[in-house]
Amino acid sequence: MATGEVDSITKRSLEAQATDLVRRRIVSGDLGLGERLVETALAERYGLSRGTIRAALRRLVDEGLVRQVPYAGYRVVDFSDHDLWELYTLRGALEALGARLAAGRITADGREQLRAAFDALVAAASADDQSEANRCDHELHLLIIRLSGNERLVQHYARVANQVRAYISLANRAVDSQEICESHRALVESICAGEGERAGRLAEANVTFLSAPASSGDAGAEDTDGQ
Repeated sequence: MATGEVDSITKRSLEAQATDLVRRRIVSGDLGLGERLVETALAERYGLSRGTIRAALRRLVDEGLVRQVPYAGYRVVDFSDHDLWELYTLRGALEALGARLAAGRITADGREQLRAAFDALVAAASADDQSEANRCDHELHLLIIRLSGNERLVQHYARVANQVRAYISLANRAVDSQEICESHRALVESICAGEGERAGRLAEANVTFLSAPASSGDAGAEDTDGQ
């Protein structure tokens, strides 16, 4: 393989890793809504170039997790009440459909996957690991969508998956980890039992309605240096 090809692959890999690192900090809530993202600070934190960080931030703009502010750089997206309403109604519709379809075509392997995903959520909650519980919560919903067998539904859900994960993290802040588990138990069992209509109702009811939290604004931010 030519040296240029190796360099290109390495560069793309670094950009992907940087994107994943910043994405995880956003969806976990480590980076607050509306928080300023400073290229130099992120570059120093991860030992990467500003160019690599800038490319990662642009990817996250495309994913809807970061917004670019003219002449001011980048900020974590700050969900308005209308944004949260859109995500709430969209999640309810997509996840209810996914649950109904998954229940209608569930297999022994699908039941095993669902119960394993739910057990992982229970384990994280029992360990009082909120970050891991949020991740497992999101993974469980992704699995249900995949088990629907509807590839177009999977593709539509994927377009907002990271915003959904951020939404889940926000919603779960005010809920005890054990409550999170119990709210999913009946959903998982209804899908495993092939009860499509019940599964759809439970999936829709499982989505918590949120109001916009106070923005972190400039709290703890440094002067921006990139656009």
